Amino acid sequence: MQLMTGGIGVAGSIVAREFARQGVPIRALVRDPVKGASLRELPGIEVVTGDMRVPGSLGAALDGVDRVLMISSPRGDMVDTQCRFIDAAKAAGVGHVVKLSGKESGTAFDPQAFRGTRWHLEIERYLEESGVAWTHLRPSQFMQTYLPGALTGVDAARAALVMPIGESRLSPVDIQDIAAVAVAMMAADGIEGRAYQMTGPEALTMTEITESISAATGRRYRYERVTADRKRALHAAEGFPPEVVDLLDEIYAGRRGSPESVVELSTHRAFGVEPTTFAEFARRHAADFAAPPAS
Repeated sequence: MQLMTGGIGVAGSIVAREFARQGVPIRALVRDPVKGASLRELPGIEVVTGDMRVPGSLGAALDGVDRVLMISSPRGDMVDTQCRFIDAAKAAGVGHVVKLSGKESGTAFDPQAFRGTRWHLEIERYLEESGVAWTHLRPSQFMQTYLPGALTGVDAARAALVMPIGESRLSPVDIQDIAAVAVAMMAADGIEGRAYQMTGPEALTMTEITESISAATGRRYRYERVTADRKRALHAAEGFPPEVVDLLDEIYAGRRGSPESVVELSTHRAFGVEPTTFAEFARRHAADFAAPPAS
């Protein structure tokens, strides 16, 4: 039996649907049974309720499980949540944990300067020292972060992508590609003790991102360059908590300071997944990007 966590989050829900699409059975841990109702509609998905942070709630979830795909929200308690879960998985006899981690694509990006990557690295070290077999899947920025409504998404009403990162290039990857790799990893042999970096197939400026969105929607999008202070003010006006604004400020600073990005497709190739270009992603989500301006 195999288990995945985080199945109702942005990435996890796409991964869960990919298991169902491929007809691969998986048990999915959810903390909120109401939010987990959508997973119960997917064929082959066994939904169990429990909290990654509370070992006593995980008995049914971990019963008979030999491999786990570990995903959880990138919040301030991520380190504690995932490390507690690793302990519980080890105690239950789980033999292998595949961690959905993360790695920025910027060639000069300092992972210690951004708390998100620091958190992932801390959890990776804990897992490696746990005695449980491990694999890290390290995707770069998600293409889905550009969708309207995402924390760093486009402003569909103004047809603008407002960012304080200048002309830096990023190599975003489609979560659908990550999901296909994750499903393959859960059946793969010989991946223990390995870390797999994964980016999209192109290193793009924000201007190039908006050009792809414009081509997909027939509506002209533009890249609006702003200062770091201006972006902080915009996020604050949107009602983001100060700790979220600080986190985003760190990642913007890291990307500003790393103008070039790597393109790393070896993981796609290793698991037989065709890389999705941003233009293809934009066409698939054209209806989302083409939302009419707010009245």
